[in-house]
Amino acid sequence: MERKMEENTVRDVETGVETEGEDALVGNVNKLMVSPPGYSGAPRKGHLLFDACFESGNLGRVDYISEFEFDLFIRPDTCNPRFRVWFNFTVENVRETQRVIFNVVNFSKTKSLYRDGMSPVVKSTSRPKWQRLPAKNVYYYRCPDHRRNYVMSFAFCFDREDDVYHFAYCYPYTYSRLQHYLASLERRNLPYLQREQLGLSVQQRRLDLLTITNTEHLDPEREKKLVFLTSRVHPGESPASFICQGVIDFLVSQHPVAQILRDHVIFKIVPMLNPDGVYLGNYRCSLMGFDLNRHWQDPSPWAQPTLHAVKQLIVQMNQDPRVSLEFYIDVHAHSTMLNGFMYGNVFEDEERVQRQAVFPRLLCQNAPDFSFSNTSFNKDMVKAGTGRRFLGGLLDDTSYCYTLEVSFYSYMTAGSTAPVPYTEETYTKLGRNVARTFLDYYKLNNLIKDNRPIHIQSSEVAGNGNRKGNGVGRDAADREREKNQGVRH
Repeated sequence: MERKMEENTVRDVETGVETEGEDALVGNVNKLMVSPPGYSGAPRKGHLLFDACFESGNLGRVDYISEFEFDLFIRPDTCNPRFRVWFNFTVENVRETQRVIFNVVNFSKTKSLYRDGMSPVVKSTSRPKWQRLPAKNVYYYRCPDHRRNYVMSFAFCFDREDDVYHFAYCYPYTYSRLQHYLASLERRNLPYLQREQLGLSVQQRRLDLLTITNTEHLDPEREKKLVFLTSRVHPGESPASFICQGVIDFLVSQHPVAQILRDHVIFKIVPMLNPDGVYLGNYRCSLMGFDLNRHWQDPSPWAQPTLHAVKQLIVQMNQDPRVSLEFYIDVHAHSTMLNGFMYGNVFEDEERVQRQAVFPRLLCQNAPDFSFSNTSFNKDMVKAGTGRRFLGGLLDDTSYCYTLEVSFYSYMTAGSTAPVPYTEETYTKLGRNVARTFLDYYKLNNLIKDNRPIHIQSSEVAGNGNRKGNGVGRDAADREREKNQGVRH
């Protein structure tokens, strides 16, 4: 049946001004009552009230199609109309048992995990824990009514009139949530944790830097090994923050592995590289419309101050003869792939190629949701301005730079036939497994001496006595054995 959209009337509850739907794309909808065409009385129950004027919110426009159907338009990233993916909005003034279909009609990407069963997340006042909508209620298709753009439609039944319902592309992790988390860490007065303000964003939000290490056990005569981790350069990739929090939680814990790591390694972590973009509800860009992960080569101190500050710090540490910057890992989320996986760099030297593969192989043993087969090493021109590529060229040949990606949707474990949707907890668990893998890596290379037995046998990785280890001589059976390893708690 051909769908007819009548003239749409939307009313701003706070101003009482009626506007055409197009105008709403300038910013987020603000307590927007969407009532039937021609309706002029007081709003009734079931005249839905949409809002996205809150931290990390995104919804630019709502079109009334029928009593049961609404078209939703994502607001583009600020100063950059190319990116429309992240959405995050609330609905209230619902009628009990009211069934609706929401159509998100203006995605900027056509390839999407919605083709593979992904669904939006929802919570409500009486059920405050985020959960994914049932996949059977979500449809992703090319729509003739929208210039054959891809549309994601989902059906929903409101069941409690007094609840406010909250929908999002993925589990939100806001700037304020990070600030509360870091403040709670500071209150613990841990002697091996330091929090500092590395700089400020364009809108004067904090750029936080955490340093985690046991300073008492670091030998001043020996070169210090340093691991640098960044997250949320792309603000809509919220799973990256859960992974980052998992890394931090593990490293500051009393777990024996964490204690050994703090004794031997300095961890520097920037948990939110693009705080303005996160706060504004952008998907990929900063306040001024820049994809910061394409500007590592020459970041502007005024237009990209957070990136400029992080790059300056890394360059400065790299020039310090007392420090060996061993790892740079930038954490992201991926909108078309399953599992966790990594991107690495391409080198001429075959031994360096093999050494670079060691850490992701070890991570594959610790994390059942991490896929070594999805991990790839590339030098695409389009990625030249990324942290991984730029720092891979800047740092010396004993340093390894990776992008750690995790699916917005799900993972497949060895032997499973159906994808397992990620939760906030399983994203965090991947972060914990990343952290513990550093001990496996450094033990393997005889850089950390510890008498406790480890699950990695030296025969599994050839040449493990040299400074970095080279990870050669592995076959398909080894990789299958890796996949069958469970999560280590």
